[in-house]
Amino acid sequence: MEHAKILVVDDEPRIRKLVRDFLNAKGHTVLEAGDGEEALNLFTENPDIDLMILDVMMPKLDGFEVVKEVRQSSKLPIIMLTARGEERDELQGFRLGVDEYISKPFSPKILVARVEAILRRTHGEEGNSRLEVAGIRLDRAAHEVLIDGKPVELSYKEFELLAFFLENRGIALSRERILSRVWNYDYFGDARTIDTHVKKLRAKMGEKGASIKTIWGMGYKFDPDEEEDGAS
Repeated sequence: MEHAKILVVDDEPRIRKLVRDFLNAKGHTVLEAGDGEEALNLFTENPDIDLMILDVMMPKLDGFEVVKEVRQSSKLPIIMLTARGEERDELQGFRLGVDEYISKPFSPKILVARVEAILRRTHGEEGNSRLEVAGIRLDRAAHEVLIDGKPVELSYKEFELLAFFLENRGIALSRERILSRVWNYDYFGDARTIDTHVKKLRAKMGEKGASIKTIWGMGYKFDPDEEEDGAS
């Protein structure tokens, strides 16, 4: 999706302007709301909104209440912004149906990258089922993966994990985010299950497995460009 309509909800005008300017520069249309009630009114009045960027702490209705209301009638992609960095808040957001979670202060460029990754993913589910990055071709309809033209046999979870990495190329992904999107549940305890799947996936991908970078203390990032550029 090249141009999207995005609702930005934050009670700080400077944050809204910052996000709006970066999204406008990418050709997206931005609607703004300064509190939860205004956000729900705009959501109701504009059924063609493609994505919502939503702050947690706001007057009248907080972000979690807005998500609850939206999820009663819509699967609209939602990115939640918060100044709070507690894991329980992030898990609550995922449990309510938030797609991404970004803590303030944040990089506007990273936010835009995540917005466009979600839009690609949403558009891909509705249209093209094929993903192709750096010699890796994934076909959802055929449940088939080709690496440099050769078929690779993956388990269901390995396949979904690779698809998620391809859709979010260049974006750092926490283990919590991966578990929420690929395993579809809130995960408590250690993350050995995802580390095990990544290890197996890397092995099956051969040299291309090096494109899945470990981010110590956080999670993983799929970035073949780093490999090509010789970055560690």
